[in-house]
Amino acid sequence: MEHIWAPWRMEYIRMEKPAGCILCQKPVEDADVSNYILHRAEKNFIIMNTYPYNPGHLLVAPYRHVAGLEELTTEEMHEHFELVTQCIRVLREALSPGGFNIGTNTGKVAGAGIADHIHTHIVPRWPGDVNFMPVVADTRVIPEALADTYRQLKDRF
Repeated sequence: MEHIWAPWRMEYIRMEKPAGCILCQKPVEDADVSNYILHRAEKNFIIMNTYPYNPGHLLVAPYRHVAGLEELTTEEMHEHFELVTQCIRVLREALSPGGFNIGTNTGKVAGAGIADHIHTHIVPRWPGDVNFMPVVADTRVIPEALADTYRQLKDRF
C-alpha cells in the first residue's frame, strides 16, 4: 500500500471544533486578513474556504444566521447573488479558471458542513484539476497556500 503524508491535516483532525457558528463568528472578529474575509457588503460577505476543493474556493454568506435560501429577505438574496457574480468575475480575472462549480448544500444530508447557516460555494475549476489523488488516496492536492490566494484576490473586491 502506498502512503501519502499530509501532516497538516492533523491540525484539523485534532483541533477542538469551535462552538457556535463560524459564519456568524468570523465577521464580528476584527481579523479579516487572518479569517480570509475578502469583502464585506451590507447584508452578506465573501470569505475564502479554509479547507478548499481548489485554490480560490470562496463562500458567500449572509451575516444573518438562517439555514435556507427561502429564509433570506429579498434584499439579502439579491445582494447574495450579486456577490456570487462578483466572485466569478474576480476569479476569472485573477486565476483564469476554465469553469466553476457553484452551489449550496442545504441541510446536513445534502452535505452541508455548516448546515444551519446558508452559504454559496464558488469553486474555480481547471482542466486536469481532478487527478488520481482523490480517487486512489481520498486526498486533494491544493497547489497554492491560502495566504497567497488571498493576496491575489483581496484588492480585486
